Amino acid sequence: MNQAAIRPRVVVSRCIEFDPCRYDGSKIPSPVVAALREHAECIPVCPEVEIGLGIPRATVRIVRQDGTDHLVQPATGRDVTLEMTAFAHLFLDSLPPVDGFILKGGSPTSGTGGVRVYPSAGKSMAIEKTAGFFAREVLQRFSELPIEDELRLNNARIRDHFLTGIFTLATFRTVEERGAREDLVTFHAANKLLLMACHQQLMHEMGRLVASRATKEPAELFFHYRHLLCAALSQVPRYTNNINVLQHALGYFRDRISGDEKAYCLGLIGRYKNGHATLAEPRGLLRSWVIRFGEPALINQSFFAPYPVELADLPDEITDRGRDVWKGRGREKS
Repeated sequence: MNQAAIRPRVVVSRCIEFDPCRYDGSKIPSPVVAALREHAECIPVCPEVEIGLGIPRATVRIVRQDGTDHLVQPATGRDVTLEMTAFAHLFLDSLPPVDGFILKGGSPTSGTGGVRVYPSAGKSMAIEKTAGFFAREVLQRFSELPIEDELRLNNARIRDHFLTGIFTLATFRTVEERGAREDLVTFHAANKLLLMACHQQLMHEMGRLVASRATKEPAELFFHYRHLLCAALSQVPRYTNNINVLQHALGYFRDRISGDEKAYCLGLIGRYKNGHATLAEPRGLLRSWVIRFGEPALINQSFFAPYPVELADLPDEITDRGRDVWKGRGREKS
């Protein structure tokens, strides 16, 4: 089971890397979404365009009147609350099984949080912040799934957590669609370390559920397992949990590596513990030993490659493939 080879199905705001459909006719660049398009099945959507607001268009805002939120176009005075609500229901009802959402940050329709609410359609100060109209329905219906906006995905830790979630859920979806109990055993075994890092208690509860698989109907088994899996993946792994997993994995090689190699690995784990390195450093070293020794207990563990390595690539500006850092300093590149 190669989790990184599975293609997750993700709903993405259409203005992010797909089409120039923002209110001003522009398109939002996102290196994360651009890279993800090569590895995922994306379902683009622009709620404003779908209800006929056109491109370009006058902006909309959330206006609260008598305790009720409305979606209003101040320039025209048009209230499109009913149209947007009807579209959100229709679109989400028609979706195939999906593994996550990437929505436009700050949008009055698609923002997952921090969207300004105003007391009137005219000039006024915001009185609160909330989620956009379309995003509210997404958050209510798909609360168990990874849901992010493109701005938050610029944070490396948030991005890693989101990508891990959608690829793990996509792998589970393929297992769930087949409905074979023994495939669930394989899936759970392959994700043991990843789940240990997320939430050990839930990991053990999932293990007990899998162990009792023969006594349960497949539909019931997969339903309960999915619920526990989503709950576990929603937990951002604490660095202490990751350290426990790294040390657990290191234990498999204690009789196969030299003292210097072990010390070097412990040093990398220490750097991660003290905030001087990312998880990628010790995890990458341990993965190289998994491959080198072909350790059967670890060879299929998704913890070491939860999503395609290309999606973890650093941007050019912080690698030696970007601008010529030596230019103008009287020194030639080697």
